Amino acid sequence: MTARVLALFGPTAAGKSALASVLRERLRADVVSADSAALYAGVPVLTAAPPCPATLVGTVPLARSVSVGEYQAWAQHAIDEILAASRLPLVVGGTGLYFRAALSTLEIPPPPTPERRVYWQERYDGDGAAATHALLAERDPAAATRVHANDRKRVIRALELAEAGRSLAPLEPALWTAAPRYETCIVTLDLPVAELDRRIDARTRAMAEGGAIDEARAAWAQPLSATARKILGLEQFATLPVDQAIAEVSRATKRLARYQRKWMRNLREAVTLDGNRPPEEIADDIIALGRTGERLSDH
Repeated sequence: MTARVLALFGPTAAGKSALASVLRERLRADVVSADSAALYAGVPVLTAAPPCPATLVGTVPLARSVSVGEYQAWAQHAIDEILAASRLPLVVGGTGLYFRAALSTLEIPPPPTPERRVYWQERYDGDGAAATHALLAERDPAAATRVHANDRKRVIRALELAEAGRSLAPLEPALWTAAPRYETCIVTLDLPVAELDRRIDARTRAMAEGGAIDEARAAWAQPLSATARKILGLEQFATLPVDQAIAEVSRATKRLARYQRKWMRNLREAVTLDGNRPPEEIADDIIALGRTGERLSDH
Protein backbone atom coordinates (compact mmCIF):
# COMPACT_ATOMS: atom_id res chain seq x y z
CA MET A 1 0.00 0.00 0.00
CA THR A 2 1.40 3.43 -0.87
CA ALA A 3 0.93 6.13 1.73
CA ARG A 4 -1.15 8.98 0.35
CA VAL A 5 0.32 11.53 2.76
CA LEU A 6 3.86 11.84 4.11
CA ALA A 7 4.25 13.72 7.40
CA LEU A 8 7.49 14.87 9.00
CA PHE A 9 7.80 15.99 12.62
CA GLY A 10 10.73 16.84 14.83
CA PRO A 11 12.13 19.39 17.24
CA THR A 12 13.17 22.82 16.08
CA ALA A 13 16.62 22.87 14.42
CA ALA A 14 16.37 19.14 13.65
CA GLY A 15 16.74 19.81 9.92
CA LYS A 16 13.12 19.37 8.83
CA SER A 17 13.21 22.17 6.27
CA ALA A 18 16.36 20.91 4.56
CA LEU A 19 14.97 17.39 4.48
CA ALA A 20 11.64 18.63 3.14
CA SER A 21 13.44 20.38 0.28
CA VAL A 22 15.13 17.12 -0.71
CA LEU A 23 11.92 15.09 -0.42
CA ARG A 24 10.01 17.67 -2.40
CA GLU A 25 12.36 17.15 -5.34
CA ARG A 26 12.73 13.41 -4.98
CA LEU A 27 9.03 12.62 -4.52
CA ARG A 28 7.43 15.48 -6.45
CA ALA A 29 5.77 16.39 -3.16
CA ASP A 30 3.95 19.58 -2.20
CA VAL A 31 4.93 20.89 1.24
CA VAL A 32 2.24 21.93 3.73
CA SER A 33 3.60 23.68 6.80
CA ALA A 34 2.34 22.74 10.26
CA ASP A 35 4.11 25.53 12.12
CA SER A 36 2.14 28.16 14.00
CA ALA A 37 4.82 30.86 13.63
CA ALA A 38 5.61 30.28 9.95
CA LEU A 39 2.01 31.19 9.11
CA TYR A 40 2.79 34.85 9.64
CA ALA A 41 3.93 37.19 6.88
CA GLY A 42 6.89 39.54 7.16
CA VAL A 43 9.06 37.49 9.53
CA PRO A 44 10.62 34.66 7.45
CA VAL A 45 14.03 34.87 9.15
CA LEU A 46 12.59 35.05 12.64
CA THR A 47 10.31 32.04 12.03
CA ALA A 48 12.91 30.01 10.09
CA ALA A 49 10.51 29.73 7.17
CA PRO A 50 11.39 26.86 4.82
CA PRO A 51 13.55 27.75 1.80
CA CYS A 52 11.41 25.70 -0.58
CA PRO A 53 7.87 26.65 -1.70
CA ALA A 54 5.35 25.64 0.94
CA THR A 55 1.67 26.14 1.61
CA LEU A 56 0.63 28.04 4.76
CA VAL A 57 3.91 29.93 5.07
CA GLY A 58 3.83 33.71 5.27
CA THR A 59 0.12 33.93 4.51
CA VAL A 60 -1.38 35.61 7.60
CA PRO A 61 -0.98 39.30 8.61
CA LEU A 62 0.62 39.85 11.99
CA ALA A 63 -2.49 41.69 13.19
CA ARG A 64 -4.67 38.60 12.81
CA SER A 65 -5.17 35.91 15.44
CA VAL A 66 -5.36 32.33 14.21
CA SER A 67 -7.14 29.46 15.94
CA VAL A 68 -6.22 25.82 15.58
CA GLY A 69 -9.61 25.21 13.99
CA GLU A 70 -8.91 27.80 11.29
CA TYR A 71 -5.52 26.28 10.61
CA GLN A 72 -7.05 22.81 10.41
CA ALA A 73 -9.53 23.92 7.74
CA TRP A 74 -6.77 25.56 5.68
CA ALA A 75 -4.39 22.63 5.96
CA GLN A 76 -6.94 19.94 5.17
CA HIS A 77 -8.19 21.92 2.17
CA ALA A 78 -4.61 22.18 0.91
CA ILE A 79 -4.02 18.45 1.39
CA ASP A 80 -7.23 17.61 -0.45
CA GLU A 81 -6.24 19.83 -3.39
CA ILE A 82 -2.76 18.30 -3.60
CA LEU A 83 -4.22 14.79 -3.66
CA ALA A 84 -6.77 15.84 -6.28
CA ALA A 85 -3.83 16.88 -8.45
CA SER A 86 -2.31 13.40 -8.02
CA ARG A 87 0.62 14.72 -6.03
CA LEU A 88 2.00 13.78 -2.61
CA PRO A 89 1.23 16.09 0.34
CA LEU A 90 4.26 16.47 2.60
CA VAL A 91 3.13 17.87 5.96
CA VAL A 92 6.07 19.33 7.87
CA GLY A 93 5.95 20.84 11.31
CA GLY A 94 7.06 21.28 14.84
CA THR A 95 3.81 22.61 16.32
CA GLY A 96 2.29 19.41 17.68
CA LEU A 97 -1.36 20.42 17.73
CA TYR A 98 -1.17 21.90 14.23
CA PHE A 99 0.53 18.74 12.98
CA ARG A 100 -2.23 16.55 14.39
CA ALA A 101 -4.98 18.89 13.23
CA ALA A 102 -3.70 18.81 9.65
CA LEU A 103 -3.62 15.02 9.49
CA SER A 104 -6.55 13.77 11.50
CA THR A 105 -10.27 14.03 12.06
CA LEU A 106 -9.59 15.62 15.44
CA GLU A 107 -12.51 17.85 16.38
CA ILE A 108 -11.22 21.25 17.42
CA PRO A 109 -13.47 23.23 19.80
CA PRO A 110 -13.97 26.86 18.81
CA PRO A 111 -11.83 29.39 20.65
CA PRO A 112 -13.42 31.49 23.39
CA THR A 113 -14.32 35.10 22.85
CA PRO A 114 -11.53 37.50 23.83
CA GLU A 115 -13.69 38.76 26.69
CA ARG A 116 -14.10 35.31 28.23
CA ARG A 117 -10.40 34.53 27.90
CA VAL A 118 -9.52 37.77 29.67
CA TYR A 119 -12.11 36.94 32.34
CA TRP A 120 -10.54 33.56 33.10
CA GLN A 121 -7.01 34.94 32.97
CA GLU A 122 -7.93 37.62 35.47
CA ARG A 123 -9.79 35.08 37.60
CA TYR A 124 -6.72 32.83 37.73
CA ASP A 125 -4.38 35.71 38.53
CA GLY A 126 -6.72 37.22 41.10
CA ASP A 127 -7.90 34.11 42.94
CA GLY A 128 -4.64 32.20 42.67
CA ALA A 129 -3.69 28.84 41.19
CA ALA A 130 -5.11 26.64 43.95
CA ALA A 131 -8.53 28.32 44.09
CA THR A 132 -8.91 28.38 40.33
CA HIS A 133 -7.93 24.73 40.06
CA ALA A 134 -10.47 23.92 42.78
CA LEU A 135 -13.11 25.64 40.67
CA LEU A 136 -12.09 23.50 37.71
CA ALA A 137 -12.39 20.40 39.90
CA GLU A 138 -15.99 21.38 40.65
CA ARG A 139 -16.88 22.02 37.02
CA ASP A 140 -14.87 19.29 35.30
CA PRO A 141 -13.30 16.77 37.72
CA ALA A 142 -11.84 14.64 34.90
CA ALA A 143 -10.02 17.61 33.39
CA ALA A 144 -8.78 18.72 36.81
CA THR A 145 -7.00 15.39 37.31
CA ARG A 146 -5.04 15.99 34.08
CA VAL A 147 -3.97 19.57 34.74
CA HIS A 148 -1.63 20.81 37.46
CA ALA A 149 -2.85 23.87 39.33
CA ASN A 150 0.29 25.81 38.34
CA ASP A 151 -0.25 25.17 34.62
CA ARG A 152 -2.01 28.50 34.06
CA LYS A 153 -2.58 28.10 30.33
CA ARG A 154 -4.22 24.66 30.56
CA VAL A 155 -6.28 25.46 33.66
CA ILE A 156 -7.71 28.48 31.85
CA ARG A 157 -8.37 26.47 28.69
CA ALA A 158 -10.07 23.72 30.69
CA LEU A 159 -12.37 26.24 32.34
CA GLU A 160 -13.18 27.82 28.97
CA LEU A 161 -14.14 24.42 27.60
CA ALA A 162 -16.17 23.56 30.69
CA GLU A 163 -18.06 26.82 30.30
CA ALA A 164 -18.84 25.85 26.70
CA GLY A 165 -20.09 22.42 27.74
CA ARG A 166 -16.94 20.63 26.58
CA SER A 167 -14.08 18.95 28.41
CA LEU A 168 -10.33 18.99 28.09
CA ALA A 169 -10.20 15.40 29.30
CA PRO A 170 -11.35 13.57 26.14
CA LEU A 171 -9.55 16.03 23.87
CA GLU A 172 -6.04 15.20 25.04
CA PRO A 173 -6.11 11.43 24.36
CA ALA A 174 -7.64 12.21 20.98
CA LEU A 175 -4.44 14.00 20.03
CA TRP A 176 -2.76 10.61 19.91
CA THR A 177 -5.65 8.34 18.92
CA ALA A 178 -7.56 10.33 16.28
CA ALA A 179 -7.42 8.47 12.99
CA PRO A 180 -5.71 10.15 10.03
CA ARG A 181 -7.98 11.20 7.19
CA TYR A 182 -5.79 9.38 4.65
CA GLU A 183 -3.21 6.61 4.74
CA THR A 184 -0.30 8.49 6.25
CA CYS A 185 3.36 7.68 6.80
CA ILE A 186 4.61 9.69 9.78
CA VAL A 187 8.35 10.11 10.22
CA THR A 188 9.97 11.81 13.19
CA LEU A 189 13.55 13.04 13.43
CA ASP A 190 15.49 12.65 16.64
CA LEU A 191 18.91 14.00 17.54
CA PRO A 192 21.03 13.95 20.69
CA VAL A 193 20.18 16.87 22.95
CA ALA A 194 23.75 18.17 22.84
CA GLU A 195 23.65 18.33 19.05
CA LEU A 196 20.26 20.05 19.10
CA ASP A 197 21.60 22.62 21.56
CA ARG A 198 24.63 23.26 19.34
CA ARG A 199 22.42 23.75 16.29
CA ILE A 200 20.06 26.04 18.18
CA ASP A 201 22.91 28.26 19.38
CA ALA A 202 24.33 28.50 15.86
CA ARG A 203 20.96 29.11 14.24
CA THR A 204 19.93 31.79 16.72
CA ARG A 205 23.12 33.76 16.10
CA ALA A 206 22.75 33.29 12.34
CA MET A 207 19.17 34.58 12.56
CA ALA A 208 20.34 37.68 14.42
CA GLU A 209 23.03 38.31 11.82
CA GLY A 210 20.71 37.51 8.92
CA GLY A 211 17.91 40.00 9.47
CA ALA A 212 15.81 38.76 12.40
CA ILE A 213 16.46 41.90 14.43
CA ASP A 214 15.19 44.24 11.69
CA GLU A 215 12.20 41.94 11.10
CA ALA A 216 11.33 41.87 14.79
CA ARG A 217 11.62 45.62 15.28
CA ALA A 218 9.49 46.33 12.22
CA ALA A 219 6.87 43.82 13.36
CA TRP A 220 6.88 45.10 16.96
CA ALA A 221 5.97 48.57 15.69
CA GLN A 222 2.80 47.19 14.07
CA PRO A 223 -0.48 46.05 15.60
CA LEU A 224 0.08 42.45 16.68
CA SER A 225 -2.49 39.76 17.43
CA ALA A 226 -2.26 37.65 20.56
CA THR A 227 -1.05 34.67 18.55
CA ALA A 228 1.53 36.68 16.60
CA ARG A 229 2.99 37.99 19.86
CA LYS A 230 3.85 34.40 20.77
CA ILE A 231 6.32 34.05 17.88
CA LEU A 232 9.48 32.93 19.61
CA GLY A 233 12.12 35.65 19.55
CA LEU A 234 9.85 38.44 18.35
CA GLU A 235 9.78 40.43 21.57
CA GLN A 236 13.37 39.62 22.53
CA PHE A 237 14.94 40.67 19.23
CA ALA A 238 12.72 43.75 19.06
CA THR A 239 13.35 45.08 22.56
CA LEU A 240 16.61 43.73 24.01
CA PRO A 241 20.29 44.39 23.32
CA VAL A 242 21.52 41.98 20.66
CA ASP A 243 23.68 39.72 22.84
CA GLN A 244 21.00 39.47 25.53
CA ALA A 245 18.35 38.73 22.91
CA ILE A 246 20.45 35.97 21.36
CA ALA A 247 21.03 34.36 24.78
CA GLU A 248 17.34 34.52 25.76
CA VAL A 249 16.04 33.28 22.41
CA SER A 250 18.53 30.43 22.44
CA ARG A 251 17.42 29.36 25.94
CA ALA A 252 13.74 29.56 25.02
CA THR A 253 14.31 27.59 21.82
CA LYS A 254 16.09 24.85 23.74
CA ARG A 255 13.10 24.58 26.09
CA LEU A 256 10.81 24.33 23.09
CA ALA A 257 12.95 21.61 21.52
CA ARG A 258 12.78 19.53 24.69
CA TYR A 259 9.01 19.89 24.79
CA GLN A 260 8.77 18.86 21.14
CA ARG A 261 10.88 15.76 21.80
CA LYS A 262 8.51 14.73 24.61
CA TRP A 263 5.50 15.37 22.38
CA MET A 264 7.11 13.33 19.62
CA ARG A 265 7.24 10.22 21.78
CA ASN A 266 3.46 10.12 21.85
CA LEU A 267 3.31 9.67 18.06
CA ARG A 268 3.36 5.93 18.48
CA GLU A 269 2.50 5.20 14.85
CA ALA A 270 5.53 7.16 13.67
CA VAL A 271 8.85 5.83 12.46
CA THR A 272 11.72 7.61 14.21
CA LEU A 273 14.90 8.17 12.23
CA ASP A 274 18.32 9.44 13.24
CA GLY A 275 18.28 13.09 12.23
CA ASN A 276 21.98 13.65 12.83
CA ARG A 277 22.87 12.87 9.20
CA PRO A 278 22.85 14.65 5.85
CA PRO A 279 19.30 15.27 4.59
CA GLU A 280 19.97 13.28 1.41
CA GLU A 281 20.79 10.20 3.47
CA ILE A 282 17.66 10.56 5.61
CA ALA A 283 15.60 11.02 2.45
CA ASP A 284 16.97 7.74 1.11
CA ASP A 285 15.73 5.99 4.25
CA ILE A 286 12.29 7.57 4.01
CA ILE A 287 11.89 6.68 0.35
CA ALA A 288 12.90 3.09 1.03
CA LEU A 289 10.80 2.92 4.16
CA GLY A 290 8.42 0.04 4.50
CA ARG A 291 6.11 -0.04 7.49
CA THR A 292 2.91 -2.08 7.79
CA GLY A 293 2.77 -2.37 4.02
CA GLU A 294 3.28 1.34 3.37
CA ARG A 295 5.97 2.38 0.89
CA LEU A 296 7.07 5.57 -0.81
CA SER A 297 9.03 5.47 -4.02
CA ASP A 298 10.76 7.83 -6.43
CA HIS A 299 8.67 9.05 -9.36
